[in-house]
Amino acid sequence: MDDTNAAIRSVLIVGGGTAGWMTAAALSHALGERCQITLVESDEIGTVGVGEATIPPIRLFNDTLGIAEADFLRETKGSFKLGIEFVDWAKLGHRYFHPFGTFGKPFDLVAVHQHWLAARAAGSTIPLDDLSMAWAAASRGRFAAPMTDPRSVASTFDYAYHFDAGLYAAFLRRYAEARGVSRVEGRVGDVALHGETGHVAHVGLRDGRRIDADFFVDCSGFRGLLIEGALATGYEDWAHWLPCDRAVAVPCATGGDGMTPYTRSTARAAGWQWRIPLQHRTGNGYVYCSRHISDDEATATLMANLDGEALSEPRLLRFTTGRRRTFWNRNVIAIGLASGFMEPLESTSIHLIQTGIAKLLAYFPTRDFSPLLIDEYNRVAITEYERIRDFLILHYKLTSRDDAPLWRDCAAMTIPDTLALKIAHFRQGGRLIARDMDLFGPASWLAVHIGQLNHPLGSDPLLDSSKAAAASTTFIGRLSEAMATMARSMPTHESYLQRLTRSMA
Repeated sequence: MDDTNAAIRSVLIVGGGTAGWMTAAALSHALGERCQITLVESDEIGTVGVGEATIPPIRLFNDTLGIAEADFLRETKGSFKLGIEFVDWAKLGHRYFHPFGTFGKPFDLVAVHQHWLAARAAGSTIPLDDLSMAWAAASRGRFAAPMTDPRSVASTFDYAYHFDAGLYAAFLRRYAEARGVSRVEGRVGDVALHGETGHVAHVGLRDGRRIDADFFVDCSGFRGLLIEGALATGYEDWAHWLPCDRAVAVPCATGGDGMTPYTRSTARAAGWQWRIPLQHRTGNGYVYCSRHISDDEATATLMANLDGEALSEPRLLRFTTGRRRTFWNRNVIAIGLASGFMEPLESTSIHLIQTGIAKLLAYFPTRDFSPLLIDEYNRVAITEYERIRDFLILHYKLTSRDDAPLWRDCAAMTIPDTLALKIAHFRQGGRLIARDMDLFGPASWLAVHIGQLNHPLGSDPLLDSSKAAAASTTFIGRLSEAMATMARSMPTHESYLQRLTRSMA
């Protein structure tokens, strides 16, 4: 096909919600008027809307679209997020923090955590968490934007957001429609395939309307109306490693610790509970394994552990953790839950929408749909999914809890070789092994290894002396105090947020 006449002329996005409107906003920003973008959704169909916690790359997505942080936070009732606190995961009564950013600032050629290990062996009782600027601020309910001066400990952290996913979708809908995206209200009735190519030819709505397009983006959620319903792509089930298969969610009035600048994940007998503080409410949910608890029992557990009065009836979700065998099949690409589901333990759901969109733009096709592009997209997407999968499994595998069947099963389960290698390296000498396309960097892996009590059996040989241990102990103490002092100088999270959103109103 002649490339000059092969440009994609029309894209149909099937499904709205966060995935659909993020895709529509990004495509309209990138393509402008060169391509007709249509989104079909039905008000009759609810969205999952549990992805209210994010990781730092969401800031890049908003920045790329030219969305001001103050406008975004005001419109989505959002708050800041410095990381995730994990409660009762390693053992009952134990807590740790997965921060955004690094642990400390480099002291010499040896990693900061190796100095912490040396100091710990010499008798120091300073927790690893205290070497994180993100935790120094979060634990005190403080927030300020990171400093740009690399000499300051206040430059060593990063941040993301909590927000109302429904409000975010509505915000992006206004953005996309202002840039020419057409929204069609209706429910999909059938999907027609081209007789020769097997590509999707058009989508038929239940009222008889037909929508044709060159390229289709499946944002229809778990149903996968195009990628699975029409193209039967297949699904890879990861329940062996990530056994939770249901969630019950409910918002409640703000209470308890208030609007903390971090997410909390509390392990329960049959899964774990999330707490996500927003400006107007707190999001809560219990992610659980249905083999070990009934829906009614899970709901009762969640309702008994809310900070404030429930603001709606609990909503039940069923899922199978895993991914489509391919994310791009013929002229259909799946974004969001249509491509797979990674339980929300590390707030990756919205990020996977974002990376799917980023790859779509990087490999945007012509109407010949080159197999080279499709294969490369799928290779990268599958690798990204598997790297995140391993990081999530780490939380379950590294538990010493034996008080409930779920945790005993997880501690005993076989794990992917890619993860086993990383665990072995860290256990042996505290070394963090990186792999191509790891979303979570060394600091994240370190936080979970130590937080889940996987303490190394050995340490860096460069620190194998009493003199080095003494220097490490002094360094760790000064670093911890510097971070605490800096955190105390920051405004409270709530006051910072109020000033930011009101100043731009």
